[in-house]
Amino acid sequence: MVLLLLISENREHDAGGVTKAELGLNEHHQNEVINYMRFARSKRGLRLKTVDSCFQDLKESRLVEEPFTLDEVSEVLNGLQAVVHSEVESELINTAYTNVLLLRQLFSQAEKWYLKLQTDISELENRELLEQVAEFEKAEITSSNKKPMIDITKPKLVPINEGGTTELLNQEILRLQEENEKLKSRLKTIEIQAIHALDEKSKLERALQDLQLDQGNQQDFIKAQDLDDLENTVAALRSEFQKTLNDKTENQKSLEENLAAAKHDLLRVQEQLSMAEKELEKKFQQTAAYRNMKEILTKKNDQIKDLRKRLAK
Repeated sequence: MVLLLLISENREHDAGGVTKAELGLNEHHQNEVINYMRFARSKRGLRLKTVDSCFQDLKESRLVEEPFTLDEVSEVLNGLQAVVHSEVESELINTAYTNVLLLRQLFSQAEKWYLKLQTDISELENRELLEQVAEFEKAEITSSNKKPMIDITKPKLVPINEGGTTELLNQEILRLQEENEKLKSRLKTIEIQAIHALDEKSKLERALQDLQLDQGNQQDFIKAQDLDDLENTVAALRSEFQKTLNDKTENQKSLEENLAAAKHDLLRVQEQLSMAEKELEKKFQQTAAYRNMKEILTKKNDQIKDLRKRLAK
């Protein structure tokens, strides 16, 4: 199965004819195919010997000179059928699993090169390819100039065509271009920060010169330790300024978050004040002074209504 897939893949990239003793593969891949065919031929020979031994055991154990009835012959054939069926099924399953392991090796090596191999299952029943493989095996067996079996512990898969390598190189070029753009942006940011730092340095140096001019004659009385302290202070200011520049974005984000939090706190406090005012109003309505005032207003309203009725009469 794997051999047919390799031949089919190669035919798509090689439009020329293929000789009977060649598969159209390069020397390395053809040697790998020969190794696999030798392995498959040895396994096939072992299974055929096993099937032959089944028949031989039957002849030696069951076939004697005395005649057999129809039922006995059926029983013997059924037993032989079961044994041969089991052996053939086991060999077919083992062959399928072996091909899967071989495909796994090829796909694993292809994935290291970021290749995606494709298979065409329909080509496995291509009679032309099957005959080509049979002729290749026959020529490989009968050839007098057989090449020695190549035993490679961990072979490295070479891409079948240049498409995979080109695609890989293109992806690497795109990645490097993106990384280059990021580095350019970062360099530009660093240059801006350096310009700001130089400006600040110039301002500090001018301030230091002005301070030295203002001191005038007092420079003779300044101790060396004071000068060191001043230089340390200037260095600390420079470092603090650089740190401030680096943390500007982060501080701005923090201020925005604090502002949002303050707004939420203000809304919560306003809500609490509103609830407190309602509670206070409710408590005030429950006081004796409020009730007395309400009773007085009620009586006055009743008197006014009474006077209005009298005036109306």
